[in-house]
Amino acid sequence: MRRYYFDLRDDNGLFVDDDGLECRDMQVVQMEAARSLADMARDAVHAATSTPSHAMSIEVRDDAGPVLLVRFTFEISLPL
Repeated sequence: MRRYYFDLRDDNGLFVDDDGLECRDMQVVQMEAARSLADMARDAVHAATSTPSHAMSIEVRDDAGPVLLVRFTFEISLPL
């Protein structure tokens, strides 16, 4: 199995994954990236205060370089 690194990027910057995760194929890599991004989005919604919009991504790489980028953007608005 290959080792993949799931670097997290949000409004606060880039958080580099130094440990990585061994995955058997790209389908598992995509599922792990989606799960991590969903967790980030949930946490951002709970912590949202003065910033109404948020952009975040998971940048997946292996030892050879980038292999996958998953982005998510959302906006919080109050009814008028």
